[in-house]
Order: sequence, then C-alpha cells, then structure tokens
Amino acid sequence: MAGKLETPSVLAFERKLDPSDALFYGGCWNDQAVDNNWDSISVHEKSVRGVISNRLKAKDQDPAKIDASIENANLQTVDVALLPHKYDTLKTCFTLRILSGIANPSVCNNTQYQEKLLSIINKYIQSDSISELARRYAYNLASGRFLWRNRICSEQVAVNIELLENGSQKQLWKFNNSLTFSLNDSNFVASQEATDQLRALTKIIATGLTGNRYTLLKITAFARMGAGQEVFPSQELILDRGRGKKSRTLYTVDETAAIHSQKIGNAIRTIDTWYLDEDAIEPIAVEPYGSVTTRGKALRQPKQQLDFYTLLDKWIIEDKEPDLEQQHFVIAMLIRGGVFGKAEDKTE
Repeated sequence: MAGKLETPSVLAFERKLDPSDALFYGGCWNDQAVDNNWDSISVHEKSVRGVISNRLKAKDQDPAKIDASIENANLQTVDVALLPHKYDTLKTCFTLRILSGIANPSVCNNTQYQEKLLSIINKYIQSDSISELARRYAYNLASGRFLWRNRICSEQVAVNIELLENGSQKQLWKFNNSLTFSLNDSNFVASQEATDQLRALTKIIATGLTGNRYTLLKITAFARMGAGQEVFPSQELILDRGRGKKSRTLYTVDETAAIHSQKIGNAIRTIDTWYLDEDAIEPIAVEPYGSVTTRGKALRQPKQQLDFYTLLDKWIIEDKEPDLEQQHFVIAMLIRGGVFGKAEDKTE
C-alpha cells in the first residue's frame, strides 16, 4: 500500500512568462513607423535644494524650530530622465518569451507528487481554462499597463505587438487607443474595436504556454507625454546610501534609461481578481499571499484558505478541487514560477 502523498521538500518552477528589460527612446508621435527617428533616452544628475515638507511631531511645531529647520537647506542630488525638447513621445521596447511545460517542475524530489501534479494540470489545460489566463495577459500587454507611471502621465498611448519567428515579424497586432483599456476592470473587457485582435493575441499566448513551439513577442509602446517632459524608468534600490550620495538612482542599460524586467513581469501578471476583499476590487499581481506592497496588505490570508500553498495542497494532497477561479490563481502562480517546497519544521 502506497504511503500518504506529501508535499515535496524540494519543489520549484521556472517562470513561463519571461520579459526582458524595457528600454526608453524619444521621438515624435507621428514618427511611430520610422525606426531611425528615435534616440535613446539617457539619465542625468541634477542637484536640487529641498525645503522642509514632512509632517512634524507636535514637539517640533514651535515656530522657532520650524524657522531653524528652513534655514538648513535640504540639498539633494538625484537622477532624472527627460524627453528632449524636440520630442513629445516616449517609445518603450521589450521582448517577452513564452515557455510551455506548466505542469513540469524544474525540480521535484517526490515522483508520486509530480505524477499527480501532471495529471491535474493537464486536466486543467485540456478544459481550455488556460485561455482565461492568456486573455488577461494579452489585455495587460495591449493596455500598456507595463508603462506604469508613464502611462498615467500620457495623453495618448499605442501598443504594437509582434510575433517573431527566426528574428522576423510573423504577425502584428496594433492597439492604437490603449488608454481605452481600463486598468481597474475586474473582467478585463476590451473595447469592441480591439476585441478581434485581442482574441488572436490570446490564442498565441495560450498556445505558447501549452504547446511545444518557441514563442517570442516584441512589444513596442508609444506614450505621448509632451516635449521635454520627465519620463520614469525604474529606480534602483541602493542598500548602502552614505552621506553625499544620490538620493535617487535610476536604472540604465548601456546608458539608456530602462524598466527592470521584474517590474515588467509584475505588470503582465497583474490579473488576480479572485481574492476576497470588500475594499479592493482592482486586479493585483499574482503572488502567493496576494501581497500588495503599496497598501501594506496581503489579500490572500492563510486563515481564508485562499493563499497559494493552501489551495495547492488541497488540490494535490487532499483531492479537494478548488472552484475554477482559484484554479486560475494556482496555475497563474505556477506560470509565475518560484520555490514552493515544504519547509522543514525545526525544533529546539
């Protein structure tokens, strides 16, 4: 008689949506089709004199103390990235590699568990449930969600998505009005004019995740922000920032302003609307505990039994199939990738 199935101590999945860094270029809105008319955007330092603006404690609100604080200038050196004054549009480019093999962990030290996992995920794929995930990923690409603050600051946004094969364009989808895609729509419903293109892109992404073919997309976004306006690459995390050093360091690739691939990936997987929270209805990034760092909150608490680990164990170990929405979440977590083995309990 076989022993009880247990979660492996070693279990890991490679991410299946693998974006590159996104590079920034400047040009004019009407030159979208002319590749040679776009110049890379560099990062520059500037020094500024700041004034006191933080909330003061009651003991520090004495007029004399405030006057003394204002006399001490808050000198800062920061990085900035700007469109040249002859250009009004930010061009952002990156590639997205889509890999298959969702049901195959990169590492697993329990053969019985791996076989059970393979069977359950293949059943999910055969039911075509993967199309719902692919539709949401496609929506986030078409909407330009990956532009982050640059999207919010734009008058117009257009996104072109190419399917590449042997380095050449095989298919092209053009979304000329990406701002019509709501970032807070929990149903991810596109405008009527974009529906057919979005459907075709969804099929390509679903095939990439479930088939055997190599799938590579090139995404190019155009954001009309205004001549000379500031643009927003990723900010570097500097753990040891001593006195006199820059207070803001921006990310560059070969001296070109850029967004981290991790931040691009976070935007693409912002598809989770299946959590339980009456105060939040917008999509969040797929994370094991539904972490939303901007709110300092986890929306998938283990006590709700909606966190990834509880759902996975119930599905694989206990044969308790989650409802379809939570199945979507579990599969999206496997597409996200990570190390999911069971930690050993250490006793004194």
